[in-house]
Amino acid sequence: MKKLRLVLILLIVFGCQEHHKTVNSFKKKLDIKALITNLEDSKNKDVIVVAHRGDWRNAPENSMQAIKNCIDMGVDMVEIDVRETKDGELVLMHDLTIDRTTNAKGFVKDWTLDSLKTLKLIDGLGIETEHRIPTLEEALLLSKNKILINLDKSYKIFDKCYEIMAKTQTLDQVIIKGSKTRQEVEDEFGQYLDKVYFMPVLFLPSDDNEDVVDDYIENLKPVAFEFVIESDTINFLNNFKAIRESGSSVWVNALWPHHNGGHDDEKAALNINVYDWYLENDIDIIQTDRPELLLKYLRSKKLHD
Repeated sequence: MKKLRLVLILLIVFGCQEHHKTVNSFKKKLDIKALITNLEDSKNKDVIVVAHRGDWRNAPENSMQAIKNCIDMGVDMVEIDVRETKDGELVLMHDLTIDRTTNAKGFVKDWTLDSLKTLKLIDGLGIETEHRIPTLEEALLLSKNKILINLDKSYKIFDKCYEIMAKTQTLDQVIIKGSKTRQEVEDEFGQYLDKVYFMPVLFLPSDDNEDVVDDYIENLKPVAFEFVIESDTINFLNNFKAIRESGSSVWVNALWPHHNGGHDDEKAALNINVYDWYLENDIDIIQTDRPELLLKYLRSKKLHD
């Protein structure tokens, strides 16, 4: 009996220690200051994982649950899409229309917020759910102090997004991006650029990419550059290390083959070592449709907590 009691005590103590480790690990993942520090450090070896439209395999894309799943999973950043309603409110929606992702039809701009809130979101299998369309404000409040946010489809409504970011006190958690030159961005939104993170989007190959990147680095020093890579033989990939050394991170999407020269998430689902290509090319921010898989890979390489 004494031996049995000793075994039980040891199991309880060990279990408590493991639970304590899990809780501490979870808290570390939710440390927004650490996430921001990593985002600002392009030379950090830890790779940033961005979940495309949230965890859309387990919840409707751009839903509150899709964001919450990413927070619980320990994802660094969630990418969400923003559209403007008929009455000037900002909601999460990728498409111009609500046809694909809700149980109704029409353009987002033709619906008021109250009307949109009556609709149900459709999941990735086309099944109607009980989830509703979130506002940008709701999404930012959920994410506050928990996860970084990338706002897509937001460039044309940059000023409205800024107002909500300021209201929710999430300015230091959000990246806004656009495929614009440095001069265009400064002319259109110069008053915001010392208050928010802006990321240029460039498509490879292009004859003027080196000039565009050099101009940004010399005059604006963006937190990162997003590159869309048609082929993995493009010479410009050799510049990624220098870009990181200059203080800007390199973001590449693992979503579809034309984003990454064929090194995409679906290939990685069959052979996880497909993700090696990102590490070999000095890419330190990866947007993915398979965040759980990518986290597993990076953790096995000790490149993510």
